[in-house]
Amino acid sequence: MRIGIPAETRPGETRVAATPETVKKLAAKHQLLVQSGAGLQASITDEAYVAAGATIVSAQEAFGADIVLKVRAPNDAERAQIKSGTVVIGMLNPFDADNTGLMAQAGLTAFALEAAPRITRAQSMDVLSSQANIAGYKAVMMAANTYQRFMPMLMTAAGTVKAARVLIMGVGVAGLQAIATAKRLGAVIEASDVRPPVKEQVESLGAKFIDVPYLTDEEKEIAQGVGGYARPMPAEWMKRQAELVHERAKLADIIITTALIPGRKAPVLISEETVKAMKPGSVIVDLAAEQGGNCPLTEVGKTVTKHGVHIIGEPNLACLVAADASALYARNVLDFLKLVIDKEEKLVIDREDEIIKATLIAYGGEVLRK
Repeated sequence: MRIGIPAETRPGETRVAATPETVKKLAAKHQLLVQSGAGLQASITDEAYVAAGATIVSAQEAFGADIVLKVRAPNDAERAQIKSGTVVIGMLNPFDADNTGLMAQAGLTAFALEAAPRITRAQSMDVLSSQANIAGYKAVMMAANTYQRFMPMLMTAAGTVKAARVLIMGVGVAGLQAIATAKRLGAVIEASDVRPPVKEQVESLGAKFIDVPYLTDEEKEIAQGVGGYARPMPAEWMKRQAELVHERAKLADIIITTALIPGRKAPVLISEETVKAMKPGSVIVDLAAEQGGNCPLTEVGKTVTKHGVHIIGEPNLACLVAADASALYARNVLDFLKLVIDKEEKLVIDREDEIIKATLIAYGGEVLRK
C-alpha cells in the first residue's frame, strides 16, 4: 500500500506523523511517500527519510496515498487533495462535528487517535499521553525561564535563596510530568486534582497533595472520573476547591494548570481575584489555553502580565519539543497501523474491535461519532 506523510500546514504545528525510525519499519512492505520538507521543523531532513526507504514527493502525491498519516485534522485545502476511500489517521478532534461531517462527505475513513480508550491494549497508541507528557515537561521549563528567581534553594556566601513554590492544578499525565520536572529543578511542590486516586501518585513524586473534602456520596462518585478522565464536579465542591486554591496560590511562585474535560470548555481554576492576590513576579502556565483556559486572564498564544503575574498561554507546548514529540507520536501511529493492516499487508477494518470502534469517526460517508 501507499502511505502518505504530508507536511502539516496548521500555523505553529511543527510535528510530523512519521519519522525515519517508523518509516524504516514500514518501507519493507509498503511505499512511503513523504512530502518534501515535512520533517524539517522536527529536525528531520528529506535525506534521512530517503535513507530509511521513503520517496520524497509533492503534497498532492502524499495526500493521494491509500493511507494518509496526519498530526492534525485536514483543513479544506488538504481535504480537497484526498480521494474518496482514503484512510486518514491522526489527531482529528472527534468533537469538531463540522470537520468530521466534511470528512464523511468526502468519503474518507477517518481515525481520531485521541479517542482511543484508556485500556492496557491501547497504551502504546495513546497519543494524548505521549504529547501531554511533553507538555508537562515544557510547561515547567517555560515557567522557570519566565520566573525571575532560582527554582532550587541555594546557600551562598551572599545568603540563602529560598526554593520556588510550585502549584500543579490537575494531575493527569501532564501534571505528573510537571511535578517530576519541577522536583528535579529543586522546587517545593503542591498539587491538586478532583480525583482522589491520584494522591498516591503525587506523593510518590515528592509533592504534597491538596485535599478538598468530599461531603456527599455524589461528589465521591463523580470524582472517580470516567475512563481515566475527570468529570465536571458539583458547584459546591468547586467552590470549596476555589477557596482552598486561592489560599495556596497566594503562597505559590509558579502555578501550572492542566485541567481539561474532553469535548467541553476547560474549567476555571484560577480566578482573577486569585491572580490579584498572588505575589508580584509569579508565573502561571495555562496548558488549557486552547480550550478556553483554566484562568480567565489567559490569552491564547501570548505571554501577558496581569496584576503583576506573568500568564503564559502557549496553546501547543508539544510543538516546542518537535523532535521528541514527533518521535513519540510516530510510534503511536505505527502501533495503530498494526490494527488496520493484516499479516498480508492489506487494509482490514474490524469494527468490532474496541479500539477501532472508539477511534473510527467517519466511514462510508457517515459520521460514526456524534
